[in-house]
Amino acid sequence: MTLSQIRHWVFDMDGTLTVAVHDFAAIRVALDIPAQDDILSHLAALPAEEAAAKHAWLLEHERDLALGSRPAPGAVALVRELAGRGCRLAILTRNARELAHVTLQAIGIADCFEHEHVLGRDDAEPKPSPEGLLKIAQAWAVAPHEMVMVGDYLNDLDCGRAAGARTVLVNLPDNPWPQLTDWHAADCRALQALLSQ
Repeated sequence: MTLSQIRHWVFDMDGTLTVAVHDFAAIRVALDIPAQDDILSHLAALPAEEAAAKHAWLLEHERDLALGSRPAPGAVALVRELAGRGCRLAILTRNARELAHVTLQAIGIADCFEHEHVLGRDDAEPKPSPEGLLKIAQAWAVAPHEMVMVGDYLNDLDCGRAAGARTVLVNLPDNPWPQLTDWHAADCRALQALLSQ
């Protein structure tokens, strides 16, 4: 199957459709999270009151970032071409769903995604868990192998593989995870070019 034959596309958001701006090291320092820990997993293991306070801080920090989001090179044209071809599009992000909508508005492609097909960290177990991707497959009534998961990081690829979907790594000049990647594109412009092959 070629990329041009795939009709069901799920995108990570931050760093995939947007220019990456999260300073995860600074977030860990602000929230007193060890450098080697996954932020969301660490927060999930905290006592409820402490977790709620830290989640509230994280949400406000990320809201500021979302409002200032800029599209990744080629992302808007890629999404608009896929939408124009009649492909179904979804977002699966480790960010909050409400902020995903803010981000999509900020970069000018919110109209390409149905509201209920934007899933955040509170809608499913965060990536690399395949839960969110499987929820989208169920909503679309398609088999996971008919979908492609597009992302810029290992979590996105692991999620896609675990769900049984195809995977695209984008916005990295090289591919450090070839065993998890069906297609690799240096940026969204290069990914759009792959659609014509």
